Amino acid sequence: MNEVKIVYWSGTGNTEQMASIIADGIKEAGKEVSLINVSNANIDEILKEDLIVLGCPSMGNEELEESEMEPFVADIEKSLSGKKVALFGSYGWGSGEWMESWEERMKAAGSELVGEKGIICNEAPSGSDIDELKEFGKIIAESM
Repeated sequence: MNEVKIVYWSGTGNTEQMASIIADGIKEAGKEVSLINVSNANIDEILKEDLIVLGCPSMGNEELEESEMEPFVADIEKSLSGKKVALFGSYGWGSGEWMESWEERMKAAGSELVGEKGIICNEAPSGSDIDELKEFGKIIAESM
């Protein structure tokens, strides 16, 4: 795999910003990266990868976005055994339970979490969030 594909959904732009910053970290680590809105993601192409990077904000009652991201995750979930998965997303309320649930779901599907857990930001990334996201991108690149 020469290129990291980051598949994400973003409603307000916060998760899209996170994806871009993570991509910067991946590039700084010397790897190629492409950002793919989940509505444009080809499941068959994504499942060819050994490493899958997924981003989605918390929605509603701390859940994944239900019209595009949840169906995508449900479709790939059964094929994640033995793959590395990196998770990220933003939230505006709550404590990040949706990320903990998503992590457990991906582990139950047999995947290995990159960095041992997902990364979350409250609202738009700023300050130390940016450094953490870039570092997460470097960790993703090193896990290839």
